[in-house]
Amino acid sequence: MRDPRVAVVVITHQRRDELLRALDRLLALPEQPHVVVVDNGSTDGTAEAVRSRFPSVELIASRRNLGAVGRNLGVARLDTPYVAFCDDDTWWEPGSLRTAADTLDAHPRLAVVTARILVEPGGTEDPIVPELRDSPVRGADWLPGPALGSFLAGASVLRRAAFDDVGGFSERLWLGGEEELMAGDLAARGWELCYLPALTVHHEASRARDPHRRRRDGIRNTLWTTWLRRPARPALRRTAHLLRTVPRDRVTALGLLDAVRGLPWVLRERRVLPPHAEARFAALDEAQRRSTARRYVS
Repeated sequence: MRDPRVAVVVITHQRRDELLRALDRLLALPEQPHVVVVDNGSTDGTAEAVRSRFPSVELIASRRNLGAVGRNLGVARLDTPYVAFCDDDTWWEPGSLRTAADTLDAHPRLAVVTARILVEPGGTEDPIVPELRDSPVRGADWLPGPALGSFLAGASVLRRAAFDDVGGFSERLWLGGEEELMAGDLAARGWELCYLPALTVHHEASRARDPHRRRRDGIRNTLWTTWLRRPARPALRRTAHLLRTVPRDRVTALGLLDAVRGLPWVLRERRVLPPHAEARFAALDEAQRRSTARRYVS
């Protein structure tokens, strides 16, 4: 039976073929979710192909690439209590959306549930999964899975009320690690996040990507998020670690320059997390330093 509690928002850019395969799988799910696609300024015929092949899909065709903010537009079109995000090279396992909705129904202060990620082809666990499973973050004792300090948007189901409570994804960050800022703001407002292994997302990484741009934006966004929300000493430690470990090349230099250029607005909008929310980030500091899945390489 169709589950009216959860809808899916997909953002895409210049990946028509991958998106069409993902939509085939999403529309075949037993939950029969309403699907909203936000096409971020593609010029490869993505919008036309979606209109032609999937008339039941709600399409938002933006003239420019909005990055993660495209998800905000998709969520604004929905009236479901829960929203599953999906990238154009990922898809949800049948039954996972219903399980996510049941879990969120049962835990009113739970904002985000993040799924186990299987890398295709082959179905092997993504290297980030053990870090989610063994998260050092301490959360509420009622959580149905390990507490998280952040989440992966393309593998998570969110409570729409919590999403709206923090204003969605930041327009400043565009794309790349944009979840961390939202996660901190959710924790500051008393919402919980957790990993739920009963949920599964499949990820077959698209070859149509710019890894250098992703690294550049990721470095910039990490620094911006750090100085927007962390106290001075932890912010300095994280900045120093990042500077020691990133590749010493032009891409890194551009990412650092972007971060410095944003310093005036970052300092103007800086709002340090309350102690209970900062404790989540502090618990992750050592794990992030040891992580092999979170390195800035391209």
